[in-house]
Amino acid sequence: MTHRYSFSILVLSAFLISSACIAQQEREKKYSLFNPVPKSMMREMETDRPDVTESPYTVDAGHFQYETDVLRLIREESDIKNTKTLLINQANIKIGISGSTALQIGFQSYGIQKETEKSSGNISKTHGFGDITLRIKQNITGNDKGNFVMAVLPYAKIPSSQYDDESRFEYGLIVPMLYKFAGDWNLGFQVEVDRLKDQDIPEMHTELLQTLTISHPLTKNLDGIAETYYTYDFKAHEFSNYINAALQMEVMKNFKIDAGLNYGLQHHSEKHYFIGFSYLH
Repeated sequence: MTHRYSFSILVLSAFLISSACIAQQEREKKYSLFNPVPKSMMREMETDRPDVTESPYTVDAGHFQYETDVLRLIREESDIKNTKTLLINQANIKIGISGSTALQIGFQSYGIQKETEKSSGNISKTHGFGDITLRIKQNITGNDKGNFVMAVLPYAKIPSSQYDDESRFEYGLIVPMLYKFAGDWNLGFQVEVDRLKDQDIPEMHTELLQTLTISHPLTKNLDGIAETYYTYDFKAHEFSNYINAALQMEVMKNFKIDAGLNYGLQHHSEKHYFIGFSYLH
């Protein structure tokens, strides 16, 4: 069953990306990585952070965007241990390749992890460089106009972590969508299928993630974001539910700062607390 899920991810990803490339071929011929979109014609900056729901918009061709958790604290509890992880500069570099395609390179500059075994109370600490994630975002529709926007985002995580000895190769397919309502209300939703490492053993499982997020300006330069999402582990037949909240402020054009939390409702679900920023060049 898990092999069928994995194969479906790859087939669906290839089909959607190829279809989108054909549909937007004419626009992509005009601007590219080496023929950048003029600054006067660039779209407003859209960020994948701070919520879990990714943005379906891509970075304009020939430009790059830097998004990062300056600090992210993660608390996690399993049946055998409690884990606390502090990530410093968990970043994502987004490079516009064409009118509707962007390459993304994610990395964790430094991580500190503390694990406490419940039975013995033994504590272990590790630290160092984290994992690298490669992603390609392909917009399907709505990148330049319209109220409905959709993209596909296949990814693969390379287990380069020095602080997490249990890190494994993981991959998946993300399909983010957005609908823009009147009055600057935005409704985002996302469907995602992942192949992930099990929590306490070096085995893998397939996981489904679905999100729903709503955002609206609170003041001229400050947006409020509320989100809920769940994950379902097909192997353990287990749901995890989360509620998230964040604020994002535009300090100046093409530079935003944010802060928020992702709070797992079950005892085994992760709790995240973070601050970060985004910059478009």
